[in-house]
Amino acid sequence: MHQALVITSIAAPNPVMKACAQTCIQKGIDFIVVGDTKSPADFNLDGCKFISIDEQMDLGGELARLLPTKHYTRKNVGYLLAKDCQVISETDDDNFPLHHFFDIPPLVAPVRTLGNLPWINVYREFTHEHIWPRGFALNHLQSSSSPSISDESLVCPIIQGLANDNPDVDAIYRLTLPLPFQFNEGPPVALKSNSYCPFNSQNTHWHSMAFLLLYLPATASFRMTDIWRSFIAQRILWTCGWNLKFIGVNVTQARNDHNLIKDFEDEVQGYLHNDAIVTALNELQLQDGPRYLQENLLRCYHMMVKKNWLSADELPMVNAWCKQMTA
Repeated sequence: MHQALVITSIAAPNPVMKACAQTCIQKGIDFIVVGDTKSPADFNLDGCKFISIDEQMDLGGELARLLPTKHYTRKNVGYLLAKDCQVISETDDDNFPLHHFFDIPPLVAPVRTLGNLPWINVYREFTHEHIWPRGFALNHLQSSSSPSISDESLVCPIIQGLANDNPDVDAIYRLTLPLPFQFNEGPPVALKSNSYCPFNSQNTHWHSMAFLLLYLPATASFRMTDIWRSFIAQRILWTCGWNLKFIGVNVTQARNDHNLIKDFEDEVQGYLHNDAIVTALNELQLQDGPRYLQENLLRCYHMMVKKNWLSADELPMVNAWCKQMTA
């Protein structure tokens, strides 16, 4: 199965990228690193295709010219360059892949399923400690309700893995609770329709049927772009009878330097609006079936703009994305 790995980075080849490149060579995986204006001009790494900002303007079409520079959503260009693959895996330049990171989770498999709650903290399935994923609605953190549990065979074209040491948590967690953190082992779990849990762009596998949902909104904050993408993707998955799956730890994160107060500032819009965004997505009338993926995606983004969660500048970019991804 033809697979690509997509990362965006402004760093020179570091130990994470070198480890990824070595495995990609061994396994025949396309490794794409999307650069930006601060990337080193002499970036060179065997086993990796580095796309400079100038090359993006030439290769990336209309979307590359519309996307802001010095911005994480340059990663969208990498997705487009990998769109002919059957699976796109994505991570960040501070996640060390474990040996099984590159194993492609099956599209259809029996899985433990969770449902019947509007928000489900999947981290609880892999630990008894108090922890939650970045983007989880804070007003649901103390819920005493337990999700329903069953075993089903589901189509799961989006698969999120977990990270040890520095898992994907929000600034409130990082400012108030201890790290590093280790998850327990556990079987994969999937969410039923109408149950949300945020997933990120740091450790995720996408089967080609869901590639259109990869789009990262450029007018969201750095800390919310992949989170808001995750809510939109989950809402649209259900229109196709598909689901989101979480697997256990397959990376360890040696986190890049962050200003936690700046992270907190970037997350405020999420703290205030994540629950309302999910409610609005649930209320949105969408068409059922995979042939309506593009129409549903655009409808979600029009709603996000109408509600002022995203800027009107988002619409030309998501339109360009759809045009290029489906070409």
